[in-house]
Amino acid sequence: MQNLFDVSGKVVAITGGGGILCGTMARALAESGAKVAILDLIEIAAAKVAKEIRAAGGTAVPVQCNVLEKASIEQAKDKVLAEFGRIDALINGAGGNKKDATTSPDMPFFDLPPEAIRFVFDLNFLGTLLPSQVFGKELVRQGSGSILNISSMNALRPLTKIPAYSAAKAAVSNFTQWLAVHICQNYSKEIRVNAIAPGFFLTEQNRFLLTDEKTGALTPRGKTVTEHTPMGRFGDPQDLVGTVIWLLSDAAKFVTGIVVPVDGGFSAFSGV
Repeated sequence: MQNLFDVSGKVVAITGGGGILCGTMARALAESGAKVAILDLIEIAAAKVAKEIRAAGGTAVPVQCNVLEKASIEQAKDKVLAEFGRIDALINGAGGNKKDATTSPDMPFFDLPPEAIRFVFDLNFLGTLLPSQVFGKELVRQGSGSILNISSMNALRPLTKIPAYSAAKAAVSNFTQWLAVHICQNYSKEIRVNAIAPGFFLTEQNRFLLTDEKTGALTPRGKTVTEHTPMGRFGDPQDLVGTVIWLLSDAAKFVTGIVVPVDGGFSAFSGV
């Protein structure tokens, strides 16, 4: 059974790897014996995670990468290949929302600026599609590998106030299914494409939407989230690790084109 979930020796590139969720995935994969390339727009963030992994005895390299510029992604891919000689998996973790694309009493839906909507959609959707093109082409050349996209609970149950982010993550889920079929039918049956849809995890982007900055108490929005999560809590980044390792390992070798909720039951609860 241990061999089924073995990811040791696999080379995994992770976009957004300097962030909380993907940084946790990177550390866990390295601890499991994978060689990890930490791709992030903010080079210092990637370097910090890579340094922590190496200090713990793992193998990691930081790589600066802008997921909205294909030339930057090509350069990042070349650096990963130069360092490790191959690529076994890509995790598309870069993404996020923007305050200007969020509705509020001061910003009604009808006045949301197109440039803000476009930024959020591009970051989440194009920021998944473009790395899939660049790294996916290398997987096709090798004849095997795995792509893991990061969708969101917003793709299944769109949240209030964030229309662009919800729509973009829905596009990521749809694209995951499309790409899984496309690659199997046209290139290799040994390349799998899946996604996870995290529920509600505290990150630097949403922490003070869900908890009060001064007291740490739940905000009204945070209370609503936990009340609609049957497990009654926010997710811990470590809660994603098991599903990630499963989907990247041979334990999931007949699994492609799925989006797995990791949400404490949020998607199953109607609120009644």
